[in-house]
Amino acid sequence: MASAASNAPAQAGAGLMTEAQRRLGMLLCLVTIVLAVLDSNIVSAATVPIVRDLDPVHGVDRLPWLVSAFALAATALLPLYGRLCDVYGARRVLLGALGTFLLGSALCGAAQSMGQLIAFRAGQGIGGGGLMSVTMVVMAHLQDPAERGSGKGGAMGGIVAGLGMAVGPLVGALFTDHLSWRWIFYINLPLGLLVVAGVALVIKLPQTVRRRGLDFLGATLAAAFATGLLLVTEWGGKDYAWTSPEILGLSAATLAALALFLWRQATAAEPVLPLSLFRIPVVRIGFAVQGLVGMGMMGSIVYVMIYLQIARGIAPTTASLYLMPMAAGMTGVGLLVTRLTARGHAPRTFLAAGAVCGTLALVLLGFSGPDTPLWAVGAELALLGAGFGQLIGQLITLVQDSAPRHQLGVATTGVRFFQTLGGALGAAFFGSLLSRVFEAGEPGRPLGAVRVLTGAAREHAVRSFTDAVDVVFLSAGGVMALVLLLALRLRGAEAAASEAAGKPVLAA
Repeated sequence: MASAASNAPAQAGAGLMTEAQRRLGMLLCLVTIVLAVLDSNIVSAATVPIVRDLDPVHGVDRLPWLVSAFALAATALLPLYGRLCDVYGARRVLLGALGTFLLGSALCGAAQSMGQLIAFRAGQGIGGGGLMSVTMVVMAHLQDPAERGSGKGGAMGGIVAGLGMAVGPLVGALFTDHLSWRWIFYINLPLGLLVVAGVALVIKLPQTVRRRGLDFLGATLAAAFATGLLLVTEWGGKDYAWTSPEILGLSAATLAALALFLWRQATAAEPVLPLSLFRIPVVRIGFAVQGLVGMGMMGSIVYVMIYLQIARGIAPTTASLYLMPMAAGMTGVGLLVTRLTARGHAPRTFLAAGAVCGTLALVLLGFSGPDTPLWAVGAELALLGAGFGQLIGQLITLVQDSAPRHQLGVATTGVRFFQTLGGALGAAFFGSLLSRVFEAGEPGRPLGAVRVLTGAAREHAVRSFTDAVDVVFLSAGGVMALVLLLALRLRGAEAAASEAAGKPVLAA
């Protein structure tokens, strides 16, 4: 769908950089994505040591916030990052995000309590939110004009991101077992500084500075809505009853923030998330699908690790190895899909097939028990990886090709906004769901006590825990089934857009 005008950023970028510089710039972008994605889920393998060191009594109940704090902060600022890219240029914004991310990483490594670590994770997330989203904007500018529309840039970024999500727990486990959990944050410093130097010296993008106002009020309202939505999901039915004044009041405030945000975007001269994007069918459906995919991924990777460590008694490093089949399926299938898409096959076909694989894999995981053979769990994760390998990256390419060029930044970060918001909601929702189902089978017993029980008490607690995890997996499977329905609708949106542009619909 890319027009001649849409090639301008890439052509301008290519004119400022040699081919070698452009390829090195793409490599730096991929490394930046790895840094961002690793830290979004690397703590999943280090949860037990972190709780033991910082808060052995109540730490387990606060674990979801280690993931949610990062994801929430990243989500809250994503719309603003997109507008900053369109106004000041993606390179400058990326350097600022990298600096914020590295400062947050250093503070996380030095945290002395769970409260401090959660707060510093939020600060780290402020920078992390810009790393992947702004990096995807930079990659769109760096991409060779001849490759635009092939989906290679977005797909490769998506594959690397998905691979990072699967490998993250293994990296975290290795540092935890052989050094300290603090090194899962400290390792970002040398790698991040190398990326900063590379971006500053190698990447040269067109000067697109446009002195226009920034919609800080809109960004604040977006952050308020995302925060309120997450808190309702986290606290509702657990810390407070769903009909309590606290939850009802917070829900009302969240809906009010959403209404004010929509009003602001409709009236602001330079909105952070222009509502005109939602009038483009491919963009609108792409945002929805990306949010559900983020939620489904969060409901699988994090809770597979918890299941293996608590229900099966597997050490963090060994448990992380069971994600390797998922990483292999994601990478292999993702590369194959990239090649097939470049040859003219419709991305919608792979979105639908990926949703089917993901749904089936999560349903199979939902029927796993304490005695399920571990090879079967590995096979289910490989199938899940094959599903995500067909989903990750394709939507970014579709949205970038469908959005106006002057809104490339907000469109790209919009995709990340909905994916990250979905992941944050998934962490909170599935964490609350796990706790509630477990407490129904083990009244008054905290989840962390499973590891120290013995005999019949342990067997009963493990069974209750496994039942709770099964509910999480089946719920995530339901989310992926919704992805399938939307992917099927995307075919009609693509056909309408292609007809309007006078182009044939890609072959399935």
